[in-house]
Parts: sequence; structure tokens; C-alpha cells
Amino acid sequence: MHIILVSDRLTRSRSFTLTSFHVAAGVVALAATVVVLAGALFYVSVRHAAQIRLPVIESLFLSAQRAEAQEEARKTEGFLRENLNAMAVKVGEMQARLMRLDALGERLSKMAGLKPQEFRFHEVPGRGGAVSTSTPPHDLSLEEFRQQLDDLSTRMENRTDYLGIVESTLFDARVKKKLMPTTTPVDASWNASSFGWRIDPFTGQKALHEGIDFIADVGTPIFAAAGGVVVFARRHPQYGLMVEIDHGNDFVTRYAHASKLFIKVGQVVRRGQKIAVVGSTGRSTGPHLHFEVRYKGVAKNPARFLRASVS
Repeated sequence: MHIILVSDRLTRSRSFTLTSFHVAAGVVALAATVVVLAGALFYVSVRHAAQIRLPVIESLFLSAQRAEAQEEARKTEGFLRENLNAMAVKVGEMQARLMRLDALGERLSKMAGLKPQEFRFHEVPGRGGAVSTSTPPHDLSLEEFRQQLDDLSTRMENRTDYLGIVESTLFDARVKKKLMPTTTPVDASWNASSFGWRIDPFTGQKALHEGIDFIADVGTPIFAAAGGVVVFARRHPQYGLMVEIDHGNDFVTRYAHASKLFIKVGQVVRRGQKIAVVGSTGRSTGPHLHFEVRYKGVAKNPARFLRASVS
């Protein structure tokens, strides 16, 4: 493009030649000027928006702030929801453990012979106290609350394991107690001959009496002094009709001179079960029950075991 300038004040004309490069440079310069002016206007508007108080600018700012607040609220809500879900699962696990602890506590109290009113497992225990003046109270943070839940869950799990061991121990002790011959085998008010040395009623010699003789009428029921397995139930040359019960732990009881037996070898009997009736069979001078307790084959004084049921 060729441009010629003519003026009255000019002695001669001037001409300019515009190439494509000059046109492109001019366009770029114009665009840069527009961008700079727009940026300056935006900066001034943002910088002094509070003083200028243009409705359009204020609306843009409020919209941006609301969008930012909504986004932050969504993030916070999502974070809280994830933590609440995790804590809800933890609380559910703790509730299940607490139910098991309540049931376990009730079983233990029954096994230990405690009265139900002594341990109220379904009631919240009373607590209280004055507000501390040295250390002011404060709200728990989310992390502190989660830590409290984790600690409580761990303690409950440890208590469950410990009480399980206690229950197992009490159960074993209870079973062993049931297998100990502590129940009086016959309803008799006195015994004619105690355990120990005595004058034999047949020979007149001093002899060791290895049991207790309970005086009772013929047909009086004889009961198992403890639970166990019958290992002998027939006639014996000296004991007459006799029952022998193995209670485990090397304990055996004998019931001699019966007139009739109601059990057989290999049968499992429970404590207090009727096993025979009183008679005078075998080496006997009259109706009575000869009762023996043997430990590892050695005769022991039955009175020691029978007194244990009273104490």
C-alpha cells in the first residue's frame, strides 16, 4: 500500500509505503493495547471493588464467593460423611461387643453364685463430679473422638477375652465340683460306724473301716454322691450288691450292701440320681449303706467330702 500526504504547510508531499509486515505489527500493537487496557480496568475494578460498589462487580464477587463456599461445604460434608460412616461402623461393633459382655457378665454372675441385683449389667452406672477449675473443659475434636472410640473398642475386646478366660476357669471349677462326691448318698440321720480303725463286728479284731455305714431301712433310696460313669454294678462277695462310680480325676465312690440296683455298667449318672436301695447283702449285720470314697485307689474319709457340701 502506498500513501501520499499533501499539506499546505508542507513544501512538498510525503509518501509512505505500508507493507504486510507493518499492517501485522499494527494489528498486534492494537490487540496488545486492548489487552493491557482490559487488564488495567479489571485490576482497578477488583482492587477497588468495595469503594466503587458497582452492582455488576459486586454480583460477580458474590457469585464467586458463593460458589467457593458451596464447593468448600461439599468437601467438608464429604469428609464428615466418610468419618461418620467409619465411626458408625465402629459404634456398631462396640454395641455388639457390649451385648456379648452383658451376656457373659450375667453368666459369670450366675456361675459365681452372685445375686442378680448385685450386678445390673443393663443399667448405666451413676457418675458425677464437680467441674475442674484447674483445667477448663473443651470440646473433643474429630481426631480425639476417633481416638477415644479406638481406645474404648480395644479395652472392650481385652475385657471380653479376659472374662472368657474367667468363665472357662469357673466352668472347669464348677464341673470339678459337680464331680466331687459331696452329696449325702442316703437320707439318714446318723451313721453306725465311721471311717478309721474299729473292732470288726464279725471277728472282734481291730481292723480299718474304709468307709461310713449309714443306718437306714431296707428300700431306702441310695443316690449318687456326684456325677460319673458306672464301672461296677453287681454282687460282690463281701460288699454284696454294690455300685462303683468313677467321677474322673482319680475319684471313685462305692455303695455297698444294697438290696436292688437301678443302673448298669457304662451308664452315665448325674449327681443325686437314684442308683439303688438300701439292703443287707454281703458281709453285713443289718440294713445299712456302706459308702466309700477312693482317690487313686486309696480309701479316704468320706466325711471330709460330705462336710464340704455344708460349708
